[in-house]
Amino acid sequence: MEYGITSFFHHIVDSAHHYFSSTSQGDLIWLCVGLFGQVLFMMRFIVQWLHSERHQKSIIPVSFWYFSLIGGITVLLYGIHKLEPVIIFGQIPGTFVYARNLILIKRHEKTQRELQKDVA
Repeated sequence: MEYGITSFFHHIVDSAHHYFSSTSQGDLIWLCVGLFGQVLFMMRFIVQWLHSERHQKSIIPVSFWYFSLIGGITVLLYGIHKLEPVIIFGQIPGTFVYARNLILIKRHEKTQRELQKDVA
């Protein structure tokens, strides 16, 4: 059994070494861009979870939408660079939704400020 596990990990290390040694520097940079976008996109869930725990109810903070938009655009750029239609078509609709939510939030905040000016 130990030989099988050792052999498996040796294969993984060899495959990773082959991948990184045969990939151009430009493609490695784009790989980092794509991974960074995925990390940003994942952070939106962590931010939302922590915010909800802090308030003891499900709340979506504004930072959720910023992480969604920036992460989504970054992953979209990676998909466009790699010509990956699954990534491209998966990210395009979301970026519009994230941007629209940020516009609605800003519009609501502006309306609230104007109402407070009128009351004061």
